[in-house]
Amino acid sequence: MSHTAGLSLLSDQGRVIESHWNALARTRRLYTLAGLAVLLLALSGSLWFANDTNSGKFLDRLPHLFDFVETLIPRDGREIWRAMFDLPSPYDDGSLKYNYPEGRFYITQTLYIPEYFYKMIETLNIALVSTLLGGMLGFCLSFMAARNMMPSKWVRWPARRFMEVLRAFPEVVLAGFFLAILSLGPIPAMIAVSVHTVGALGKLFFEVVENADMKPDEGLHAVGGNWLERLWFGMVPQVMPNFISYALLRMEINVRASTIIGAVGGGGIGEPLRLSISQGHAAKTVAIVMLLLTTVIAVDQFSAWLRRKLVGEQAFHVVA
Repeated sequence: MSHTAGLSLLSDQGRVIESHWNALARTRRLYTLAGLAVLLLALSGSLWFANDTNSGKFLDRLPHLFDFVETLIPRDGREIWRAMFDLPSPYDDGSLKYNYPEGRFYITQTLYIPEYFYKMIETLNIALVSTLLGGMLGFCLSFMAARNMMPSKWVRWPARRFMEVLRAFPEVVLAGFFLAILSLGPIPAMIAVSVHTVGALGKLFFEVVENADMKPDEGLHAVGGNWLERLWFGMVPQVMPNFISYALLRMEINVRASTIIGAVGGGGIGEPLRLSISQGHAAKTVAIVMLLLTTVIAVDQFSAWLRRKLVGEQAFHVVA
C-alpha cells in the first residue's frame, strides 16, 4: 500500500497528526544536519589552527610518525626480557641503554626485585592508598551532599562545592603543586590522586544516594531512628554495591593517573618510562609498556572478580 493510499484511509484528525509528525521529522533532520555541519566546521577549524600554530607543522610531520615507532624496535627481541628482569645484556657497552642489572632492588644479598616490577608495585601502592583515602572521604561527603539525606542547604551546598573544587583540576596539575611544596617522591603523588578521588567519587556516590529507595529511611524515621541510624541501617546497605563498583573503577583510573604523575617526578613506573622514551632505549620502553599493559589488565580482572564476590553472583545472572 502506498503512502498516499494509507493517508486516504485516515480520518481528518489522523491526517493532521501524520502531517504534524512529518513536519517534526523534517525539522529534526534539518537540525541534525545543521549540527553535523557546525561540528565539522569547528573540527576543521581546530585542526587548521593547531597545525598553523604548531612549531613543527603537525600535518607536515605526520608521515614521520613511523620513524619514531621504528626506534622502539630493539635490536634483539630477547633484550625486552633482559630489561624487564634486570638480566645482563651481551650488548652492554657501559652506557645507560644496556645497564639492566644496575636497577635491581635487593631484598637480600642474592634475592632481588627487578627495577620495573618494584616501580610498578610503587605505582599500585599509590593508586590503592589514594583510592582508599579518597573513597572514605567521598563516602562521608556524599551523604552530606545528597538532597534526600541532607535537607539543609547550608550543609549540602558547601559539600557539593567543596567536591567540585577538588575535582576541578587534573591529578597531574595537583601533583605539580604538591611536588613543588613537598619535593619529589610518591607522597605528593598520593596526596594529589587522593584529592581528585574525593571529588570524583563523592559526586558519583551522592548521585547513587539520591536515586536510592527512601522507604527504609521512612520506616526507621517513623520508629524514632536518628539521622546516623537511618543512614547506616536504611541507606548504606542498598547503596554499598554501587559504591564498591565505582570505587573499583576509580582504582583502575588511579593506576593510570599514578603512572602519568610518575613521569613528572611522582615516583613509580612513570619516571623510568619517560626516561627510556626520551633517551631512545627501545628494549626498556617496550618492557615497561608490556608490564604496564599486563598490570592494567590484571587490575581490571581482579576488580571484576572482587566485585562479584562482594556484590554477589546473583546480581549478574540474567533474568529469563
